[in-house]
Amino acid sequence: MQPSIPKTASLSLSQIIPLYIGSVLGSGILLLPGLTADSAGPASILAWVLMSILAIPMALCMGFLSVRFPHAGGVSYFVTRAWNPDIGMLIGWFFLLSAIMAVPIIALTGAGYAASAFGLGETGRLIITAGILLIAVGTNFFGMRLTGGIQMAVVGATIAILVGAVAGSIHAIDPAHFTPFMPYGWTRVGHAATLIFWCFLGWEAISHVTEEFADPGRDVVRGTIIASVIISILYLATACAVIGTGSFGPGISEVSLIHLIQLSYGTSGVLIAGIITLFITTAPAIAYTGAAARLSYAISQAGYAPRQFSVLHTIYQTPVGGLIFLFCCFCSILGVYISGIITLDVLIQIPNSTFILTYFAGCAAGLVLMKDSPAGSLVSAISLILTGIIFCFTGWAMIWPVILIGLWIMYIRKRRSSLPSHPTDSN
Repeated sequence: MQPSIPKTASLSLSQIIPLYIGSVLGSGILLLPGLTADSAGPASILAWVLMSILAIPMALCMGFLSVRFPHAGGVSYFVTRAWNPDIGMLIGWFFLLSAIMAVPIIALTGAGYAASAFGLGETGRLIITAGILLIAVGTNFFGMRLTGGIQMAVVGATIAILVGAVAGSIHAIDPAHFTPFMPYGWTRVGHAATLIFWCFLGWEAISHVTEEFADPGRDVVRGTIIASVIISILYLATACAVIGTGSFGPGISEVSLIHLIQLSYGTSGVLIAGIITLFITTAPAIAYTGAAARLSYAISQAGYAPRQFSVLHTIYQTPVGGLIFLFCCFCSILGVYISGIITLDVLIQIPNSTFILTYFAGCAAGLVLMKDSPAGSLVSAISLILTGIIFCFTGWAMIWPVILIGLWIMYIRKRRSSLPSHPTDSN
């Protein structure tokens, strides 16, 4: 199969694993260990274990499809192969519009923590946000080889800091904090599991860059499994440390990780917490920007986006047209936030529904495209059911994909009516 975009790297397994970890291990770890403990008590650990197990089929579904159909279009290409380009490109735009909003949100979240730790205020937060966005666009501008190297460094630093925080807090763990174990019942544990789902999003982003892997057939599944284990261990260890040290409750839950680091490193913990948030948020920003840029190229090549999106850099062969489009959109989202028209807590909820539908469509495509594989069919079915259940909890954010589907139907009708007709020849 010919690559859909010129290859700029030949990534090894040691580079692939950080890409996966960087896509999944995001800002959720800053918030959710404390929030889930506050909601479900020590039994929230069961929710973390459950989601760590259920996330594996989702990851493997994306991995299996990426091995069979490596393409810059990622999930949208899988859906196109399963059904038709119109549906496939709609899913592509779902992911693209989600990434356009998600990357600035990720940057603002990390910058907010860092600015608070360093005492920089709102102006400092905006400057740090702009810096993260520039890094995300700039690294992808120079190609996947540089991106892979930077991700290795960023993810390595993130893991080191998390491990250090957990290990340093062991002395403060009190078994008494684990009792009563389930003070609020199983219902709260289930609710905590739905919150934790957001910590395991990101596997679909790598489906857009598998063409850059040296040996996708060998390394995609291996990288998926290894990264899943590492991510799950980090999440579980952090959740256990947060509960064991009592780093949750009113006024603490939303900054539980910072509180944990302060316990480990004392007064210097605040600065360390600021640094860790930069690492944690920069990695997924880089991954999603690269995936979205390559997707914009693929959509343009298919004729469902402006042709400028498919412009490649003459030297680096990177999708510079898509990157310019993304950077302009990032600036627009940042401008909306600065204006106060939409608050960050509202903005965060908008892309969730389209992210989940992207997964849902990819898993459904997996059932069609991998029906000859028992393993592929099984993980696709499990993931399809799981994402369908989670979508039911998105609330008012369901309106966003409904609006997009309506606009897409109008666009497709107009597109078809503008295509030249080809009358049959008469004798």
